Amino acid sequence: MAEPVSEAWHIRPNGPLVGEVQVRGSKNAVTKHMIAAMLGTRPSTITNAPDVGDVGITADILTSLGVGVELEDDRITIHPVEKPGSHVPLEFSGLNRIPILLLGPLLARNHEAFVPFVGGDRIGRRPVDFHIAALEAMGAEVTVSSEGVSAKAAKLHGAQITLPYPSVGATETVLLSAVLAEGRTVLRNAALEPEVTELALFLQRMGARIGFKPDRRIIIEGVDELGGATTRLQGDRLEAFSYLVAGLMTGGQVRVAGCSQDRLVTAIDTLQKMGARFEITDDHISAHAADGLRPVAVQTDTHPGFMTDWQPPLIVLMTQADGMSVIHETVYEDRLGYVRELTAMGAEVELFDTCLGGPACRFHDTNALHSAVVRGVSKLRGAEVTIPDVRAGFSSVIAAAVADGPSTLYGIHHLERGYNRPFETLESLGLKLERVPVAQPPSSPSDR
Repeated sequence: MAEPVSEAWHIRPNGPLVGEVQVRGSKNAVTKHMIAAMLGTRPSTITNAPDVGDVGITADILTSLGVGVELEDDRITIHPVEKPGSHVPLEFSGLNRIPILLLGPLLARNHEAFVPFVGGDRIGRRPVDFHIAALEAMGAEVTVSSEGVSAKAAKLHGAQITLPYPSVGATETVLLSAVLAEGRTVLRNAALEPEVTELALFLQRMGARIGFKPDRRIIIEGVDELGGATTRLQGDRLEAFSYLVAGLMTGGQVRVAGCSQDRLVTAIDTLQKMGARFEITDDHISAHAADGLRPVAVQTDTHPGFMTDWQPPLIVLMTQADGMSVIHETVYEDRLGYVRELTAMGAEVELFDTCLGGPACRFHDTNALHSAVVRGVSKLRGAEVTIPDVRAGFSSVIAAAVADGPSTLYGIHHLERGYNRPFETLESLGLKLERVPVAQPPSSPSDR
């Protein structure tokens, strides 16, 4: 018999999830701050950092380039070097989305760079072309090969850049590249998610000159050098929403601390429409639905709309609402691929390539299955499930928490890459979990 090479979670449903979760800093912000810190001339410190796999991956990438990284509980200290390595090793191909964001910073330090292709969740095409077009507008010569992306630039310069879509990653690339470029960069149709603003504020603390305009414009005046800075990350709004849904899904009540109300406005409004009642203070947010859940129609969108990362937990919650719910995904064309895992557990979900529950989106004339109709109340059953990505993985967990019978979840490294100590947190809320060593996880329905 082959030696076990990974772990699965065995979950036995045992009633409502109840308790408190202390949310740490955003998974989608911490790694970008780590890259920003390497642009400085002095060390920078990031606190309230989550204990997630992406932090370790990013630390390893930076260390491979000669950048100093200290990890101590929730504190990350980055020690920049004047001339880091210019090539991110191929061993980091496909692990997360960080390498593409290193192109600009490495050009600023070395005038050349190579990064392997991005990875991360399997939720649709990553618009790497947006990143490349922005760097080319700033004077970089970019070459794409089968292994990754190479770039050269004697000096990046300011440019007028308009994104075809307000991509978070492409906006972050422009911020990280323009702060040390020569002259002014004007970015139009920029993403304005809280994590983007948080990155801009951190760069501003380091000495960058960044201004936000009311029409999705960001203006960056390049400076000669950046210093160091210290910041405390804001709470992860994705994780906060997931645990609130876990409580509602199981007929319990989870109180979330560490994530402010303003980061969850649209999420709270959506859950209220479904019948959830909230208790909100400056310190915590909790929700319960004593009278049951109602169906709802939701369209994902860029901030301040309903964020795409909230969509997978919401679909699972919709299976427990009394009636037909609709979700229209407008950010990633393939984000609904994980639904196969849910239908294997008894969820009644049908996918469509038309725009339902909102106006036509950019996928309306494609074959992308980007709308879902969910029938509730569905009786979910235990199953063996292979987790395809971070958010869909948490959805499988909360589905298993109310299923009729035990479930085994494979691919849990996705959860641990994106959630702060999820096993311990879920266990503290009353979920019966067991780690099970496995030699070879079964294939996902999404891969068949």
